[in-house]
Amino acid sequence: MLSAFLTSTLLVAIAETGDKTQLLSFVLAAKFRRFWPLVLGILAATIANHALAGSVGAWAAGLVRPDVLRWVVGLAFVGFGLWTLKPDTLDGEPTLHASGAFVTTFIAFFIAEMGDKTQLATITLAARYPSLVAVVVGTTVGMMLANVPAVWLGEALAHRINMKVVRWIAAALFVAFGVVTILLPGDLLQSPEPGSPGAEPGPSSSRPGATQREDPGDR
Repeated sequence: MLSAFLTSTLLVAIAETGDKTQLLSFVLAAKFRRFWPLVLGILAATIANHALAGSVGAWAAGLVRPDVLRWVVGLAFVGFGLWTLKPDTLDGEPTLHASGAFVTTFIAFFIAEMGDKTQLATITLAARYPSLVAVVVGTTVGMMLANVPAVWLGEALAHRINMKVVRWIAAALFVAFGVVTILLPGDLLQSPEPGSPGAEPGPSSSRPGATQREDPGDR
């Protein structure tokens, strides 16, 4: 569980730096200049989005044999690594809602996160690790580590970080994680449920060659 939490936190925190949802945090911070409503909106949107994404990943993992799953997960992480090298841009300005900063942030962040690499990474991490809670908590913490400073410092943060270096570090971590998943899956991948594709038959007294104890009452 600790491994799932720490890995999820590290990968998402680095991948989120320079990501379009962090760019959205810069824009929202400039428009509202209200720290706590923005942070709580980001937190609520991330929990809702990543809980949904993690559930999809955990469900999908039960449909695939472990030997196939490790290749799917590993290649997905390699793909995320290559994707990370491409600088992100924000598509248009967020719609401002009359309900205020929290609601605007929640809606804008939830929508922006749909199909984003951090959401897809959450799906893949949930497929790789058996602890859904550890993955969702880890990815949420990773998102907050990247976005809370963005809200606090605004675009000044972007000028203090070499985004190109961060992208290369994130890409290297994703690729390395993908290669390790393929070559050394260990016990980290989901174990299929009994009766699901790829599940091994459990021990049974009816299997060939099995012996049964004779009940004294049957003598």
